[in-house]
Amino acid sequence: MVDEKVNQVVELRNPPGFELPLLLFAGFRSIIDRLHAELAAQGHPDVRPAYGFAMQAIGVAGATASELGRRLGVSKQAAGKTVDRLVALGYAERADDAADARRKLVRLTPRGLDSLARSAAIFDELRAHWEKSLGAQQLQQVESALRTMAPADGFRLDAASWFGA
Repeated sequence: MVDEKVNQVVELRNPPGFELPLLLFAGFRSIIDRLHAELAAQGHPDVRPAYGFAMQAIGVAGATASELGRRLGVSKQAAGKTVDRLVALGYAERADDAADARRKLVRLTPRGLDSLARSAAIFDELRAHWEKSLGAQQLQQVESALRTMAPADGFRLDAASWFGA
C-alpha cells in the first residue's frame, strides 16, 4: 500500500499545520470562482482575478502604471501588460494627467466601474450564503478571528504577484 500523506517529511499533527492555509485558500478560491461565474453571467466573462486586483489598485482616482505596479507588487512592465489587456477589454483607458502633462493615468471606464459594482453586490450575496450555511454568529467569529490574525497595517492587493501574474 502506498502512503498518500501530503506531507511525508514531518510527523502529522491533528489537525496538521499545513491544513490551515489550504483551507483558507480553498475558501478564498470557492468565493472567487463563484464570483467570476456570476460576473460572466452578468456580462463580464473576460474578468479574471488578476484584473479585479488591478482594477481595485487603479481605484476611482486612477493611477499611473508605476503606481499600479507598486500597489500590485509587480514591475511597471507587468502592470503595463495588465493595463493593455484591461484597455483592450474596455475596462480601463489611458488619459493625460490634468495635474502633470508628463504623466499618463490609467482610469476605469464605465464598464470597469460596472464590473466592480457588480462584484461588490455578488460578494454581499456570497457572504449571505456563507452566513446561511454557517450561521451569523459563527461567520462573525470567523471574520473576527481573521481580522485578529491579519496584519495590523491592513492587507495588500499584490496577492496576484504570488502566482506570477
